[in-house]
Amino acid sequence: VLSFIIFICYIASLAASFMMAPLLEFLLALFLFFAYASKLNEKFKGLYWPLTDFLRCVTAAIIYFAISIAAVSKYNDGASKAGGVFGFVATIVYAIDFYITFNDLVTFLKQGSSDSPEGHKSEDENSDSDSD
Repeated sequence: VLSFIIFICYIASLAASFMMAPLLEFLLALFLFFAYASKLNEKFKGLYWPLTDFLRCVTAAIIYFAISIAAVSKYNDGASKAGGVFGFVATIVYAIDFYITFNDLVTFLKQGSSDSPEGHKSEDENSDSDSD
């Protein structure tokens, strides 16, 4: 919703060249929402969905921060300023989201490393050398 509001603000402003980033982010968020709602993440196991969400959040936070600075500092109309302020809010929201998603990724990677074949192999080698 925040991306759509920013998109509307940039359309109504002199900073219309910035409208593409919020539009793409809105469409990407909409796609991921429907992918999770329709359980596509369970059907396509080859794609790690939280990593996709993490990368989307990181790039969105960086892009929103950059275009918000440009919109607030370069343009003087109210819609550009509003889009910039909403962009800063979106930066904070996406930063919180990628922090939460990052914690999920770390948990997944720790779980994956304990179940890896290398870990079992080294344990098997140690038990073989102890019996010798």
